[in-house]
Amino acid sequence: MRKLLNTIYITNELAYLCLDGENLVCKIENETKFRIPFDNVENIVCFNYLGCSPALMGKCVSKSIPINFISPQGRFLAKVCGETKGNVFLRVAQIDRFRENGVFLTQNTMAAKFSNTKQLIKRTLHDNPSLREDIELQAALDALTEGIERVYQAETVEEIIGIEGNCAKVYFSVFEKLLTNPKTPFTFTYRTKRPPLDPVNAVLSFVYTLYVSEFASALETVGLDSYIGFCHTLRSGRSSLACDLVEETRCIAERFTLTLCNLQILQEGDFEKQISGAVYLNDEGRKKVITKWQEKKRTDLMHPFLKQKIPMGLLPYVQSNLLAKYVRGDLEEYPCFLLK
Repeated sequence: MRKLLNTIYITNELAYLCLDGENLVCKIENETKFRIPFDNVENIVCFNYLGCSPALMGKCVSKSIPINFISPQGRFLAKVCGETKGNVFLRVAQIDRFRENGVFLTQNTMAAKFSNTKQLIKRTLHDNPSLREDIELQAALDALTEGIERVYQAETVEEIIGIEGNCAKVYFSVFEKLLTNPKTPFTFTYRTKRPPLDPVNAVLSFVYTLYVSEFASALETVGLDSYIGFCHTLRSGRSSLACDLVEETRCIAERFTLTLCNLQILQEGDFEKQISGAVYLNDEGRKKVITKWQEKKRTDLMHPFLKQKIPMGLLPYVQSNLLAKYVRGDLEEYPCFLLK
């Protein structure tokens, strides 16, 4: 089993990363803030403007450590990584498999997404008996159940995406009911992405971005091309396959967001509102989210296919490895992640 190493998050916008021997060094205004041996690092996520030294980027490429550049508002900008591992035949097999079985893979992915979303809602109902008779939440559960049936009746990826859009609309129409702590200062009306228009949407978008970058890095380690997906359309600069795999695990990011709000870990002072109306996490808010996300990644979960406990942070690598086995023909079917 792969060892869960450290993802380094650089949240200070004035930080600069450089190389010193076998160590990654972070400096702010020429003052060294910390140094970390490369052997303890598997991924770097930068929210800073000054970036990294060419020597550091070269070292990271040689050690297959990706560097992700994300704006302070949480928008993915670019990634520095080495060549894709594996051989060209795996890449060709990936393209062939996705062309031949793209509809089937998308059906299973969306069915898993709907099932996991149902589990998230049921968890809230279990913890909050007063919501168990809520008509709108029950209607959302029914819509998701119907969505699972309908995706297997669809004949094209586009048709499946349309079903997913309808289910997402129903789900997010009741999402505010999952904010169960009456003391939380946050409300939620509907999903807004570019840009997020309220704190809850800001956290959702931020965590989704983190998760996509983690899945993209995991796919590269198993030799799959993260830019060639089966569900999301190809777009220059987008890790379409990473976006595909995140679909089945979005419930984890959403549950995590709800926990931050319901436990009042995040407050109104952790956000900044721009003149345009966009709302983003500020520096302190990003630190809180990242700290709790790292803690979350170290918690164990029972993997339904492996039948064993794994750290949640290894889930992207496990799913990427299972997908690679499917592409190579070692598995007859790719086993999507399902919450139990």
